[in-house]
Amino acid sequence: MKKTDLVEKVKELADLESKAAAERALNAVLGGIEAGLQKDGEVQLIGFGTFRVKDRPARDGRNVKTGEKIRIKASRTVAFKVGAALKASAAKKKKK
Repeated sequence: MKKTDLVEKVKELADLESKAAAERALNAVLGGIEAGLQKDGEVQLIGFGTFRVKDRPARDGRNVKTGEKIRIKASRTVAFKVGAALKASAAKKKKK
């Protein structure tokens, strides 16, 4: 699903008048998640999952083309841990 598909689904589920309103709502949610990660380093949505800022240590890697060893710098990224309700829902859909 792409963002445009998600906007359409938000419009439908929230019974909004326009795609523009649905996109503003979606952007507000995504902005709130981003702000929460910047402020607290974690955003927990009960039943859906948890977004968490994660530190990755520096490590050794390989250049795929040449096979040469390279050093990958330490970095920060965002990890997502799925919640129980979403996990159960996704597992139910897959069985069909």
